[in-house]
Parts: sequence; C-alpha cells; structure tokens
Amino acid sequence: MVIAKGQPWGEPGSLPSDAIVVRSDREISRALNEARRSGTPFPTFGVLAGDLCHTLGGKDNVERLETGASAFPIDVGEVLLDGLHHYFAAHVVAHTRTWRRFAVAMNAQWVGDWNFGPKAHPNDGILDGYEGNLNAFEWRKVRSRLPSGTHFPHPRIFVRRSAAVTFEFERPLPVFIDGDAVGEARHIAARLIPDAIRVIA
Repeated sequence: MVIAKGQPWGEPGSLPSDAIVVRSDREISRALNEARRSGTPFPTFGVLAGDLCHTLGGKDNVERLETGASAFPIDVGEVLLDGLHHYFAAHVVAHTRTWRRFAVAMNAQWVGDWNFGPKAHPNDGILDGYEGNLNAFEWRKVRSRLPSGTHFPHPRIFVRRSAAVTFEFERPLPVFIDGDAVGEARHIAARLIPDAIRVIA
C-alpha cells in the first residue's frame, strides 16, 4: 500500500542474498525490463547511487546495505514512447538541447544535481509531471533555482500530479529514461505501478 500523509515509511532491513546491487537508476529499469521479457518477478534492489538513492537518503556503502540499511516499498513507472514500452525507476525526461522545451515525469525527487521534483515521492502512487516552453531568459532563471527546488510556482511550467501523465509534442524530442538516452518521441504516456519493488538503501 502506498504511503499516506503522516504515516511512517520504510523499516530496518538488510540486503537479501538474491538482491541486485546497483549504482544507477538505469540499472534498475534495465533489470525491470529484463524481468518483463523473461516473465520473472521483479528483484529486490540495493541502491548505492542514482537519483532514487539520493531521494531515499542512501549512501554509497555496501556494508551498510548488508547490516544497517532501511527497506522501502517503491512504485515503478511504465512509459509508452510512441507506443514502445519501458519501465523507469526515477524519471522520464524529454527536452530540447537548450532545455527551453521540456517534459518530465518524476517518481523521484532529483535529476542529477537538480531538485526538479521537490514534492515527488517514490511511494505515493503519484507521478509529478512538469511541462515547460520557456524563452532563454526564463530558462536561465529556472535553471539557477533547480538545485534548491525553488523553481515553482512558475507561470510557464505546467504541473500535473497524477497516477498517469501524458505529453504530446509537435516534433519529436530526445527522451531519457533514468538518465539514459533512448531515442526520440512525439507522444509520452507514463503511469505508476504502486508498491512494485522493494529497495534497500
């Protein structure tokens, strides 16, 4: 069951023997895609780095995973890029080279050093969707505030918080799943699978 406001989240936990230890969000989504192809259950993940790990307050410490970490139920994202299916752990990001046109679906709080989704939570059953079409001056101001997460509210950034979000572009935009370039798309449809995996951080 996804987290409710005011309820504690996570519990003491250690790494099971069959868990997969990862240092990036993309390692998680690739393992999820492989599980789907093979028809096997999603594994448990121990996270040492990446934006989901950052959101969970994890540390790059394998010994901690084995002896003194926390275990969390985590939602997983599914996205169709012009009809092609992918899983994602942290986010789907589409943007022009200059970032003046962008669309982002967040299951975690961070995109690298940017606190892009300050209200995003990886187990609330909600995707945080942001879509912007900014001029150069507006983007510079937004970019300067992204590390602190103080870029909202903004009149030219449309915010949606829902179990599913869609974006449509006049021209294909480059798309990145968990930081990995996966091609271009004109239509992005993302949704969440609540409580889909267990993560040790």
